[in-house]
Amino acid sequence: MADPSSYRPAPGSIPVDPGVYRFRDKDGRVIYVGKAKSLRSRLSSYFQDIAALHPRTATMVSTGASVEWTVVRNEVEALQLEYAWIKEFDPRFNVKYRDDKSYPYLAVTMGEEFPRAQVMRGAKRKGTRYFGPYAHAWAIRETLDQLLRVFPMRTCSSGVFKRAGQVGRPCLLGYIDKCSAPCVGRVDADEHREIAEEFCAFMEGDTARFVRRLETQMKQASADLDFETAARRRDDLQALRKALERSAVVLGDATDADVFGISDDDLEAAVQVFHVRGGRVRGQRGWVVDKQAEGDLGQAEVVERLLLQVYGDESPSGVPREVLVPVLPTEPDTVAAWLAERRGSRVDLRVPQRGDKKTLMETVTRNASQSLARHKVARAGDLTARSQALQDLQEALGLDEAPLRIECYDVSHVQGTNVVASMVVFEDGLPRKGEYRKFIVRGTPGEDGELRLDDTAAMDEVLTRRFRRYLAERDGEGQPQDVTADDQALPTGDDDAPSGPIDERTGRPRRFAYPPQLVVVDGGKPQVDAAARALQGLGIDDVAVVGLAKRLEEVWLPDDDFPVILPRTSEGLYLLQRVRDEAHRFAITFHRQRRSKAMTTSVLDEIPGLGPARRRALLKRYGSVKKLRAASAEDIAQVPGIGPGLAATIAAAVGQDGDQAPAVNLTTGEVLDQE
Repeated sequence: MADPSSYRPAPGSIPVDPGVYRFRDKDGRVIYVGKAKSLRSRLSSYFQDIAALHPRTATMVSTGASVEWTVVRNEVEALQLEYAWIKEFDPRFNVKYRDDKSYPYLAVTMGEEFPRAQVMRGAKRKGTRYFGPYAHAWAIRETLDQLLRVFPMRTCSSGVFKRAGQVGRPCLLGYIDKCSAPCVGRVDADEHREIAEEFCAFMEGDTARFVRRLETQMKQASADLDFETAARRRDDLQALRKALERSAVVLGDATDADVFGISDDDLEAAVQVFHVRGGRVRGQRGWVVDKQAEGDLGQAEVVERLLLQVYGDESPSGVPREVLVPVLPTEPDTVAAWLAERRGSRVDLRVPQRGDKKTLMETVTRNASQSLARHKVARAGDLTARSQALQDLQEALGLDEAPLRIECYDVSHVQGTNVVASMVVFEDGLPRKGEYRKFIVRGTPGEDGELRLDDTAAMDEVLTRRFRRYLAERDGEGQPQDVTADDQALPTGDDDAPSGPIDERTGRPRRFAYPPQLVVVDGGKPQVDAAARALQGLGIDDVAVVGLAKRLEEVWLPDDDFPVILPRTSEGLYLLQRVRDEAHRFAITFHRQRRSKAMTTSVLDEIPGLGPARRRALLKRYGSVKKLRAASAEDIAQVPGIGPGLAATIAAAVGQDGDQAPAVNLTTGEVLDQE
């Protein structure tokens, strides 16, 4: 890899104007495209100390061999040029959005002499109008079949169209009036194009005009006693209304909007969009994006890249009047101006705060959450992928066998308080949630006699307790001495129960009698060394230990000075990341529960007979223990639900006659100022 300083431009040579820049590798291939308000400021940030850069950015500048830039007039032009270059060069370090499925569109080939309506997938073609996407192709065909009664346009292939013209006889749709039969000259090219344009206008949301027109024609034919024509217009009207019923009404009739929702984790984000036209949901689409493709992207960056991709190839009619997003992009004014230029009129880019639009966004976000879950489950549930992941880990870590059982440990705390740890178990690449465990970390005495509660000490303690239990159950020595009733990881059970690897009462192996083939700890070299010392101290030498450092996604082995780097596309790395993230989620959830419980404790919690409802009643009346102390027992007895006896108990507990008890906020348990 190149040294970034070898191709760093002289600071004075870089303009301060807005523009777009390209990094190239030694072979001249474009590897990254970016834009900037000030090229000098942005490019200088890439050539600082490489250790201070995000790992992905550091890899990019080390892979690069040269950088070039183009100055533009304003930020909107920079946005346009950036999008064009990303489409042209497909740089490897730019974020890529992957459709979470292949969506079908209803397409009208307006570029042909006789436009054709059909189902299309894949890349969009020039001169073709697209509507959707739809969830299923059959939904498009059913909708199209209904609308052909009113808009009898061509749907046949070029070969069928040509043969019908040669024999002078239309296809079946021409005979049943679901095609105007331009192939045999029933209508000319201009008349057929007018039908196609009206069809497109209806699909874009201009529905009321056609409904009113059919109603007028039906009534006029009925008044003229032309009941056959009136019946046809009635049937046409029913067909239009049936097609409209397929789209759910969610907003006002005049609303044209695209509503985006995002669900993400540390590694990936799922995006969903609902296309609302004329107040109805006309289509839905989704993507999954690797957030770390350009560094650790936040939601604002994800939104900005997404809008560029969605609307970069759209015709002006494809950009709605409103674009509703969960968070504004990093440069909202620039993106809004770019959207307005694409549409040809103003576009309202905003975050909905209340009402039906906010409710709809919550629905879209729920769809995104389900999409992300499906994506992870589909990948994790793939037997081939799981087998490949285990094989990758066996080869990369030099294991004698594939790690069919993996245990991962994580420690969670806030500045050494409420220290807890988690253990999650994956077998054959899938989680075994019934064997997850929570640990309350007690602390390890240091050389000065004080309890150590740092990450390495906590990791040492947790692994020692877990594998001491394993040794006891394996050797049939009974329960370890340090297992206590308040330890949520190691339930005490029955001390008189027979011990051994197999539970004689159930005939099944005891939960801690099975050792893992691989122990994963969340952290780098210090955490790995602490875990290795814990196993070594117990004489366990047949369990491999690794650490996964989140910042660089490096795999650390004990006693190694350098980490193992797994390829970004490795199924083994994906499995380690999933195990690590699950352990982190489990640990932080338990930590928040304990922290919340500790924060809600106050002097009133110790008063017998004073439950949550009565504490809330006191809060509503007095607000704090300080004010409660100033009240007499008779006043307290006036609070609903509190009688004279309980009021006297409360008055004595809060210490009315002195400062025996501090003033405490009833909501947070915070000790208040006594002055």
